[in-house]
Amino acid sequence: MCGIAGFCNFAGDAKANIEKMKERMYHRGPDAGGSYFSENGQVVLGHRRLSIVDLSEAGSQPMTSKSGRYVIAYNGEIYNYKKLAERLLSEGKGTAFRGTSDTEVLLEAFEAYGVEETIRECKGMFAIALYDKQENSLTLLRDRIGEKPLYYGMVSGSFVFASDIGSISVLDGFQNPVDTRVLDLYFVHGYIPAPYSIYQNIYKLEPGTILKIKSPFNKWEMKKYWSVMEVARRGQDDPFKGTRQEAADELERLLKDAIAGQMVADVPVGAFLSAGIDSSTVVALMQSLHQGKVKSFTIGMKEEGYNEAVYAKEIAQHLGTEHTELYISELDAQGVIPKLGEMFGEPFADSSQIPTYLVSKMTREHVTVSLSGDAGDELFCGYTSYTSVERIWNKMKGFPYFVRKPCSELVLHSPLKRNEIYKVKGKLLGARGPADLYICSNETEPLARRISRYHEEIPYKHSEYPEGFLKETNHNIMLMDMLMYHPDDILVKVDRTAMAVSLETRVPMLDKDVVEFAFRLPIEYEREGKTGKLVLRDVLYRYVPKELMERPKKGFAIPIHKWLRESSLRKWAEDLIEPGLLRRQGFLDADMVWQIWNDYINGGIWRIQIWYILMFQQWLCGQKEER
Repeated sequence: MCGIAGFCNFAGDAKANIEKMKERMYHRGPDAGGSYFSENGQVVLGHRRLSIVDLSEAGSQPMTSKSGRYVIAYNGEIYNYKKLAERLLSEGKGTAFRGTSDTEVLLEAFEAYGVEETIRECKGMFAIALYDKQENSLTLLRDRIGEKPLYYGMVSGSFVFASDIGSISVLDGFQNPVDTRVLDLYFVHGYIPAPYSIYQNIYKLEPGTILKIKSPFNKWEMKKYWSVMEVARRGQDDPFKGTRQEAADELERLLKDAIAGQMVADVPVGAFLSAGIDSSTVVALMQSLHQGKVKSFTIGMKEEGYNEAVYAKEIAQHLGTEHTELYISELDAQGVIPKLGEMFGEPFADSSQIPTYLVSKMTREHVTVSLSGDAGDELFCGYTSYTSVERIWNKMKGFPYFVRKPCSELVLHSPLKRNEIYKVKGKLLGARGPADLYICSNETEPLARRISRYHEEIPYKHSEYPEGFLKETNHNIMLMDMLMYHPDDILVKVDRTAMAVSLETRVPMLDKDVVEFAFRLPIEYEREGKTGKLVLRDVLYRYVPKELMERPKKGFAIPIHKWLRESSLRKWAEDLIEPGLLRRQGFLDADMVWQIWNDYINGGIWRIQIWYILMFQQWLCGQKEER
């Protein structure tokens, strides 16, 4: 687990600037750092190392292949690298390796089989920069789902890339302005969806994508090597035909295989345990595979309605893990907030980022690697919102779109829209299909698109999703979340908060085989009424009694809406949104921001966009300080 950075045809001081880039992401790899400068002076690679596998110098990067043709800077883990190494040796395409790192195996496989064939064989999480001296080309690759970040783009005429967008912003000559086109999207979702970033001409490499750029390094080509959309379509065309019991058997086998591979490390390994179905399943299977006691970690809160630590402790006791818990206070949470702008490098406003950082910080005191239960909701139909969308669509679908659309316009342009309920119903009524309905259900707050002073419709994954791509309503919605919400919110949150304290996180449910199997499952194996994740529950209940798990889901949230009114956070917030400041900055509508804030302070109307605004302002104000 590391951080990578680099540039091509950089006009300034290459050595000084690659050092600045590496320093900006020191937290991603505090154990070592290296640089590579091509002989022709055109390509520079930088690397910060968090040593996980092969702690010796033999695992240091950037690393050059034995032939000398390829140089790699790589962030991530290839879980099946030993099998890949065995293939290389058995086919006579490799000799004895210098060390035991997956990096060396990757390099030799690239040379033996080519980039695309190799990456298709790899199971893992990764962001890779590969320089080919022979072609004088640079190839960037990102893992299938988007666990590891990779930004790229142009700065002052030079091609640049980095794991951390902040590492790009510190370059000499960086003057890329804020991309105002993304602001409406940000204030709707609380994050900026790929391929966009907060800056013009800087992008996120999308999951499952290969980017290749050749000298003179001013134009790149893209190619998909894996697509979750195609996986979902194939899965629905070839559904699992066994019983639900057989589905649970297969899922258990696949998860065990994934977890066994992800428990391999030359440093201590543990797991987050939140008392939910997903993390409990991962920890249960880890413990079943581990001879000793698995180290499990959770945080609790004293706030009523937000604490699941007591349940996590019960599960840990039942499984026999070595459990560590930390109860956090309002002051603990507040102490994290000043760090968030720099931590994420661009506006990001999922408030569970705060407890995620705190549990990562506590976990890092005991282990260097932690497994998580992320993706259970998106892959096995866990969110309650899925039920709501399906219920609403079942009521609507009996009326043709050409009837519903005029009715929607009538409601939205009548006095009825003054009523919040009718306003929401009017918007939902105009949905073309279940996927569009899901989009509408996430965009029912009209004020969200009035916060920014700039309004421009730009395409993004949800807006481009073809209606009726999959036959079943819930499968469409789950796929939409796997395209955007999961990689651009959940995985970003976990990566940035964990790497801020130099903790590697691994997500077994995002194993390629698990994901592909999940999309083959019939919906009746995943949801019945309001209960989701049926087949995942079937696996868990083989290890944990059902009565320990049947509780209302609290999620991983904090009462930020309460704290902003009752604590010193209020002054912090009001300083960030002072009208004069907003007008000088020129990005947000000061009157609209203060309307939202006054509705909250005086009327008790909490809109999640309040946190979105504050996180944007904190990031924006921090830019001047950082520079």
